[in-house]
Amino acid sequence: MARRSTKAGAIGLGILGVALIAGLANPALADDTKLTLTGSAVITSDYMFRSISNTNERPAVQPEFDLTYGMFYAFVWGSNTAFGDNIELDYGIGITPKWKDITFNFAGLYYTYPGENENIGYFELLAGASWTGGAWTLGVKDYWSPDNFQFFGDSNAIEGTVGYAFSKKWWNFFSPSVSGTVGFQSYEKNAADYTYWNAGLTLGFMDHWSADVRYFDTTYNNAECLAQSGGRNNCDARAVGTVKVTF
Repeated sequence: MARRSTKAGAIGLGILGVALIAGLANPALADDTKLTLTGSAVITSDYMFRSISNTNERPAVQPEFDLTYGMFYAFVWGSNTAFGDNIELDYGIGITPKWKDITFNFAGLYYTYPGENENIGYFELLAGASWTGGAWTLGVKDYWSPDNFQFFGDSNAIEGTVGYAFSKKWWNFFSPSVSGTVGFQSYEKNAADYTYWNAGLTLGFMDHWSADVRYFDTTYNNAECLAQSGGRNNCDARAVGTVKVTF
């Protein structure tokens, strides 16, 4: 099993500390100080988390509320799931300092499963950066957990993303974009490491709506998937459809 997760977590903590000091020391980052509350709601044919179904291949409804204040943000996100009592509530707080065309993202994320199985909740530290140039966006993120599910031990996921937004609308209605992600998830114990990826098309419409069709896959076989997710087919390749509205 890969045991580089602790090093990745230490690096992430170090970068987070530097970013916080640099961000707070830069007066230009304090210009936008408006407190804003936004939200979204998602209906998806399958709740995919790092290309693995968290609903045993069933649909999910996922509300989210976001609070931002300048470069600081906090959120709460929910979904039906196959874990615990079939409810997941996630919380996060972070900071998004910018430097030229690069936006950094450093956050603490807490995944919870209310009910009888509350002890399967876990924490992740996120460290990431994204660059936008014209229609292109490139990004990298690292998610480190010191005690994933209290079962997998240290875990680490690192992923890269690429996106392209088309300049012209389709049929004078849809705003199209394409994007893809490749990631690698490692565990200290009780699960095999794996590579995951996705690619898809997103169509924005009516200002606050979007529809997404996306292909997901992993390198897990059925036995490895069963040990990690509790379902033999949760890691199989599949296409997932999603509709999202923001408010």
